[in-house]
Amino acid sequence: MRRVHVSDLPQTRLTAGEPILLSGFVYTARDAAHKRIAQALSKGEEPPFPIMGSVIYYAGPTPAPPGRVIGSCGPTTSGRMDSYAPALYDLGLSATVGKGQRDVAVRGAIARNRALYLCAVGGAGALIASKVISCEAVAYEDLGCEAVHRLEFADLPLIVAIDREGNDLFNFSQA
Repeated sequence: MRRVHVSDLPQTRLTAGEPILLSGFVYTARDAAHKRIAQALSKGEEPPFPIMGSVIYYAGPTPAPPGRVIGSCGPTTSGRMDSYAPALYDLGLSATVGKGQRDVAVRGAIARNRALYLCAVGGAGALIASKVISCEAVAYEDLGCEAVHRLEFADLPLIVAIDREGNDLFNFSQA
C-alpha cells in the first residue's frame, strides 16, 4: 500500500480503487460545520481553515478518554455534504474523506478541479482513532463533536473512491 502525505495529494497520481495510507493534517467537518462554512463564505468571510490544498474528513470525533488523543473517529455518510462539496472543491479543496457514494455534481467538481474523494471504512472508528497523532478544535466548538477539528494522521488506511479523472469506484457501469 502506497504512503501518501496530505501535502503531496495534488501531484500524486492515484486511481479509483487504489488503497493508500494517508498522513498529515486533515480538518473534520460534518453537516452543521459545512452549513456555517457556507454561510461565512456567502458573507465574504474567511472560512475557519484554509480551503486551498486542504482535506476535509467527514467525521465528528468523540471526546478523548484518559490517556488518548481522541475518542472514536469514524467517517460519516459523505452524501450529507454533497450540497456543499462542489463549492469547496472549486475553492481548491484537495480531497474529502468519508463513506458512501457521491452525487453527480460532486463527481463533476472532483474531476473539474483534479481533486479526490477517499473512502474510509465505516464502523472502524476505533481503528481510525488509533491513527490520529494530534487533535485540536479550531472552530465552532459549540457544535460539540461536530466542531471543526484539525487532526494529524499517521498512515490512515483509505481507498481512492473517485480519482482526478472522475473514475468512480461506486459507478460500476464505468468498468
